[in-house]
Amino acid sequence: MTPAERNYFDTQLEHVLRELPKRVQDLLDDVPLLVEDYPSRRIMRELGVRQRHHLCGLYTGIPLTQRSIEHAGVPSDRIYVFREGVFQLALQQRGYADQEELRRQIRITVLHELGHHHGLDEDELERLGY
Repeated sequence: MTPAERNYFDTQLEHVLRELPKRVQDLLDDVPLLVEDYPSRRIMRELGVRQRHHLCGLYTGIPLTQRSIEHAGVPSDRIYVFREGVFQLALQQRGYADQEELRRQIRITVLHELGHHHGLDEDELERLGY
């Protein structure tokens, strides 16, 4: 990913985050949002992902619905957004990412991973459109 592509993506991400409802922004204050070009080899191996651009985001941690006092000292939760995966979903037939589609895919990814933080599983998120 070129520096210009990275900058463009990050600008669009900031726009999406500003446009989220205040209540959702407040929820994101509780979980660090990390943005990387693609997942590490370790993450790909653990998830069984073969191509790095197939993963758009990832939630790591213990969902709020599953926490107990026994989880004290567990590493903090994190939400990852992977630029290359999101770009791949937003690409048009002509090979470029339309700004509105890129923003839509970023929004879906952030809300999807935030949903995992709050205990939603893949089926529930799919029913919600995320």
